[in-house]
Amino acid sequence: MKYAIRTISFGARIELARKIREVGRRAEFLEAGTGARDRMEAAVLAAEMDRAYLEWGLVAVDGLEIDGEAATAESLIEKGPVELAVEILDRIKSECGITEEERKN
Repeated sequence: MKYAIRTISFGARIELARKIREVGRRAEFLEAGTGARDRMEAAVLAAEMDRAYLEWGLVAVDGLEIDGEAATAESLIEKGPVELAVEILDRIKSECGITEEERKN
């Protein structure tokens, strides 16, 4: 199985930043909170940001079928193997130049 991710250009970085900017700001605010509810909401927002990265950056997945159909970014996110989604997400973030510390958040 192989997968392809989007070429990371200056324009592509701007597009991605626009997609995740507001969610990222809200997640940072909630992460600073002390309550369990704030931390839970921050975790949900972090997952939404990861989803945005995958939807934006994953171009194709070859050699994988999900429910009898060729895998897409959406089907991988919804029903695919978590390990593969995490591998692709890490690759996309790495190509974007996101640091290990930023990846943990």
